[in-house]
Amino acid sequence: MLTLRQIEVIRAITIAGTVKGAAELLGVSAPGISRLMKHTEGQLGMRLFSRMHGHFTPTDEARTIFDQINSVYDRVEKLQMSIDAMKRGASTVFALASVPSLASHVVPSAIRRLQTEYPDMRMAIDILKIEEAVDYLLLQRGEVVAMSYKIDHPGLMSHPLAPGRLVAVVPAEHPLAARPEVTLAELAAERLIGIEPRDPYGKIIADPFHEADLPYRLAIVARFSHTVLTLVGQGLGVAVIDEFSVQGALPRGVAVRPIAEPTSFRTYAVVNADRPRSNHADAFIAALRAVMRARVP
Repeated sequence: MLTLRQIEVIRAITIAGTVKGAAELLGVSAPGISRLMKHTEGQLGMRLFSRMHGHFTPTDEARTIFDQINSVYDRVEKLQMSIDAMKRGASTVFALASVPSLASHVVPSAIRRLQTEYPDMRMAIDILKIEEAVDYLLLQRGEVVAMSYKIDHPGLMSHPLAPGRLVAVVPAEHPLAARPEVTLAELAAERLIGIEPRDPYGKIIADPFHEADLPYRLAIVARFSHTVLTLVGQGLGVAVIDEFSVQGALPRGVAVRPIAEPTSFRTYAVVNADRPRSNHADAFIAALRAVMRARVP
């Protein structure tokens, strides 16, 4: 049985008409081509080329099989083109999702990194609340959800990304904006804007106040972190939010200050435990880690 390399050499000699030309076409040495051609003819028990003055003319037998060889070669080329397309990400749509706090800056930055590796990749991106991620993954609407909360579910697997901290956001003209850092007690004494504490993300924000035995009463309850930032920018109160939500562009009139007390939470890439991850998913998770860890000491 002919190997693909033998088929490639027969085709190259037929096209080029000389061993030297075939070698240049394939980017190999001429002696190697000659040796392989002699081996192939011996294996087949027939001459494939007549040699005259350095030129190789296909025999009748070679002409008979040349069309079949071309057909095989074309299929190999198409296979290689398909593989190359998969490497570039052009053959599939990579579906992913993110919670709002990571969607404003972290996820777009990770996608920018991802597209340097897969320049032709097509994507479908959703923004989900934490409680919506379970159905998204179990119903296989997408492969990965970037989360600020670990989901305990037997059908899901959470891969740690990076730790994060909470920060204070205050109106730019507020007295607290002049401070290098603010305390939880100072924030608790202000008009607070935030996410409902019964929400998993809202609980992350409320827990430091509860642990410090401080009141956490929200004057305005919003659904998304971007809305919280916009309300603070309008001078309607102060808020505590995760540091990833304030990376990138901020609404006008917002000042970000560190919180004096230690606050921390973890972020995760959550996937379907029963579904094999694609190369795109693995690369996206790696890109998320790179983006987040580059900004977190």
